[in-house]
Amino acid sequence: MVGRPPLLWYASYHFDGQEAIAMKKALFVLGLSLLISLPVLAALKVGDKAPDFSARGSLGGKEFDFSLQQALKKGPVVVYFFPSAYTKGCDLEAHTFSQEIDKFDAAGASIIGVSADSIARLNRFAADPEFCAGKFPVASDADKKIATSYNLATNPAKAGMLDVKGDAIDHDFIERVTFVIGKDHKIIASFSSKDDNLSPDQHVAKSLEIVQKLGSK
Repeated sequence: MVGRPPLLWYASYHFDGQEAIAMKKALFVLGLSLLISLPVLAALKVGDKAPDFSARGSLGGKEFDFSLQQALKKGPVVVYFFPSAYTKGCDLEAHTFSQEIDKFDAAGASIIGVSADSIARLNRFAADPEFCAGKFPVASDADKKIATSYNLATNPAKAGMLDVKGDAIDHDFIERVTFVIGKDHKIIASFSSKDDNLSPDQHVAKSLEIVQKLGSK
């Protein structure tokens, strides 16, 4: 059998092995540089300018075009992001906001809920006497552009997941985070269930406390 002389075979094998190692190192460095070059989403913090947004909203089941910029002309706005209409925690949060709406009004503040629900689902939720009860609007962020602008995490619903009415949930969940935004468009406060270990109704209590302090100044 004719083959490479032992010394040449070893040299060729050694070179191929060294070449493979060098290639792996080069690929590793390239991958690391790409990761470093990717933009890092920084969490919005108190004092940051809140991203303006417009969205299709619903108040008492009647659709309208919501504009944060327009709402802020009247006073501070509580923008609360929630995972999904007709789920236990979100139902409690909406019900609590509706129960406390007169106190928010007295403080000169308005409320807008935002989720990735379709506007059709939110029309029902907004009018439901057990939840929003026509007391404040909710807006659809089906493409999650608003959530992305606020640097919020989104997660797909589990396959086959149903809401409390037995309907399939076919949209992503936006994490539960509340922002209190001042007339100057700056974030006065923000809090999340994940980071601050808050229950849905505590989001209402904390945002009410903040806007009442603002109203007393």
